[in-house]
Amino acid sequence: MARTTPHDLPNDAPHDAPSDPPHALPDGSPQGDDRPLYWRVASLLLDELRDGTVPPGERLPSERHLAAHFGVSRETVRQALEVLRRDGQVATDRRGSHATLSGRPVQDPLSLTFPVGARPDDPYAVDRATVTWEAPPPEHARALGLAPHRPTLVHRYRSDTPDGRSLRTAVTSFSAVALSEVAELGRYRDRADGATPAQLRRAYDWMRKAGLALHHRDAITQVGDASSVRVTRRVHDQYARPLEITDLVVNAEQDALVYEFTLPAAG
Repeated sequence: MARTTPHDLPNDAPHDAPSDPPHALPDGSPQGDDRPLYWRVASLLLDELRDGTVPPGERLPSERHLAAHFGVSRETVRQALEVLRRDGQVATDRRGSHATLSGRPVQDPLSLTFPVGARPDDPYAVDRATVTWEAPPPEHARALGLAPHRPTLVHRYRSDTPDGRSLRTAVTSFSAVALSEVAELGRYRDRADGATPAQLRRAYDWMRKAGLALHHRDAITQVGDASSVRVTRRVHDQYARPLEITDLVVNAEQDALVYEFTLPAAG
């Protein structure tokens, strides 16, 4: 989110939350400049929730991040969040505060599904996905610049048809850069037991939200004489740092194909 600081605060206006309890955001005409600072921060945050900066259901940034973002104290942020909670725009549970506005999460129409090929044509196919913390395949380690045998987050995806015939499988390894700069990915390290379901469909949206411009290079080649192809996707950011590599094997008959394109960072 771009930094937004309320600069038009009057000289005699309070610089933190008053002792009175927060009240709901009123509807109607714009409010005057004499409203409490926490109320104005709540209005700014609500605008960002409505424009999809934080999609419905997504966890809000930390109080520390929001305080720096709006140029106010953490106590002011707490009061602003309480306003939004009372107005039904934000809900808080043990995982943190979440946007509760109605509607589907806002996604860029250019966003790609993770992993590559994760949406088969068969509507009855069953998807399974897990993550582990382990040393990636050697070719993945080389592509990501990882030392041999150094563990990282590895995502495994499998899609089967109802009769059990394997439709497609994918293995993805993430780089140290991706795990350090994309908070949503980094949090999976503690859950990478190889058994817990882990659908990371929004991985590319998370990367873009972290300010990374994504460059994809997908190479498609036939696997031996079999009627299947391998898709190898490599993703790096605007600084040419590797983010992830995926190997997908899918039953199909296609000629080799390589194509490239770039998605800009969000915001």
